[in-house]
Amino acid sequence: MLTYALIPLLPFLAFLIAGLLGKFLKEKAAYVSIAGVVGAFVLSVMAFFDVLDGAKLNENFYSWISVGTFSVNVGFQIDQLTVVMLLVVTTLSSLIHIYSVGYMHGDKGYPRFFSYLSLFTFFMLVLVMANNFLVMFVGWEGVGLCSYLLIGFWYEKKSAADAGVKAFVVNRVGDFGFVLGVLLIFLTCGTLDFSEVFATMGTSVTDVTYHLFGGDISVVTLIALLLFLGATGKSAQLPLYVWLPDAMEGPTPVSALIHAATMVTAGVFMVARCAPIFSLSETAMNTVAIVGGLTAVFAATIGLVQNDIKRVIAYSTISQLGYMFLALGVGAFSAGIFHLMTHAFFKGLLFLASGSVIHALSGEQDMRKMGALKSKIKITHIVFIIGSLALAGIFPFAGFFSKDEILWSAYNASSVGRLLWVLGVIAAFMTAFYSFRLIYLTFYGKSRLDRKVEHHVHESPKVMTIPLMILAFFSAVIGWIGIPGAIISHANLFGDFLAPIFPQVEHAAAAESHWLELGLMVFSVAVAAGGIRLAYMLYVKNTSIPDKLAAKFAGTYNLLLNKYKVDEIYNYIFVDGLVHKLAKVLYTIGDVKIVDGAVNGIAQLIGGASQSGKKMQSGYVQQYAFTMGLGLVVLVGLYYIMIN
Repeated sequence: MLTYALIPLLPFLAFLIAGLLGKFLKEKAAYVSIAGVVGAFVLSVMAFFDVLDGAKLNENFYSWISVGTFSVNVGFQIDQLTVVMLLVVTTLSSLIHIYSVGYMHGDKGYPRFFSYLSLFTFFMLVLVMANNFLVMFVGWEGVGLCSYLLIGFWYEKKSAADAGVKAFVVNRVGDFGFVLGVLLIFLTCGTLDFSEVFATMGTSVTDVTYHLFGGDISVVTLIALLLFLGATGKSAQLPLYVWLPDAMEGPTPVSALIHAATMVTAGVFMVARCAPIFSLSETAMNTVAIVGGLTAVFAATIGLVQNDIKRVIAYSTISQLGYMFLALGVGAFSAGIFHLMTHAFFKGLLFLASGSVIHALSGEQDMRKMGALKSKIKITHIVFIIGSLALAGIFPFAGFFSKDEILWSAYNASSVGRLLWVLGVIAAFMTAFYSFRLIYLTFYGKSRLDRKVEHHVHESPKVMTIPLMILAFFSAVIGWIGIPGAIISHANLFGDFLAPIFPQVEHAAAAESHWLELGLMVFSVAVAAGGIRLAYMLYVKNTSIPDKLAAKFAGTYNLLLNKYKVDEIYNYIFVDGLVHKLAKVLYTIGDVKIVDGAVNGIAQLIGGASQSGKKMQSGYVQQYAFTMGLGLVVLVGLYYIMIN
């Protein structure tokens, strides 16, 4: 187990070296960071094979806090869920580190950037390896801190600095719920260790209730909902998704790292890790599923009309995270983690490929100023298509297998399952449409490039294109480890591997005919193909139609373009309406009257005493002699009293 403790420690060591010695190492700091994360990847592969052989490790290294009955150790656990996350995080992080060597070349903050990347990887690895809620919380807050540092990396740029602050503040709202959930877990179970908490939750506390808001709510439901509030912040679900699109202000490798396999999937991982808690509450499960389904559709509608190449992919991330929560909410925990894994590869590919486009166009991100790039950046064009086909869920690319498993699980779920299936299909259509709208606007049609930019268009260097090709390969083939039973019986290696983690919570699909499952597969692919076809008709064949539709339905178009004005509403209600007013009250009463009043009062008291005291300084020697004599008499008198 001590060997596997090096998995997070190697990136942390790289952070220290790159951060403290970056001034001397300069661009060599990148190789230190790469060595740290690649070393973590090698150890993660070793851990995977150990778990594959039947090992399941859970070990405490030392006692961290021990106060009364409250005791927490620093410890890690390595099981099937952990090694899946380790492989995803270290693989994506390694490729993003390598890609960044070319993308960030020449940036004045080059060593600082790589030190932040390594620190981010360290905290994410701590989060997924933790064996108790408090150690998980350290990683949870750590990735939040690093997201602030990385999103606002170009802090001289006001929009980047504001985006970093926004991400930090919005996540604190969700984290408040997470903290309350953890505190309630300790009050209920008397421990924060996962194994002990899950065992206790399944036996002695299921009937405990609290009276809140005029009704009774079980403690299990309350804990699950509070934990899910934390997940909505980290994983950008309604209503706390607003920070993630603005995170595009950071460098593109940051977008890939945050949006693909690390920070935004932390909430999904946490809910999956806490499956024994969530599965005990139908209310919590339905809440997770409904919020996920609504988020998937809501974010997809905004992505339909965005013009910034990175923002389209950002809203796609929010939508796909909604798919993952939909799966978790209907009890298909393996399917949710499967989509987390496939999404990590094709979304990491899309973000890095968009960075390659931006790099080729000297920083341009507006798709309306692109077009006809397919022959100029051929590798980027090909990998972008592969990533988009995987995102759209087209067979046989990775996204097809994981998305189909989610839709099939939703279709067979009880309660609101069929409605969630409908939401999933609608989101699938829109996903395919906006994915290929991006492709056609960027790589096809007439060139809309600025003349100065057009002369300098070039393919990215190999240090950037090789990671793209590796991610494209995984985006094409990784889904085959989860082949549905309707295609090949008992071939779902991924589901079988995770089965020991979710034995008591995994809900198998209803015993329907495989023909029905195959029919729904064909239907979902046809829906996605229809979205691709519609994008082709509007942005290649009849390019004047989108402008006509935008003019005809100007109200709807502007509503979507302005993202339903959610940011403006939040600013009006919370920032201007609540925060500023509260700050004004605190300033007027707390600062001006109390703090300044106390300071000024003390100053006036000292000043008054000084004014009175200076009257004693007359300048007459006889007055000073009299005062000294009087003081001497007083001292002698006191001495006489004391000795008698």
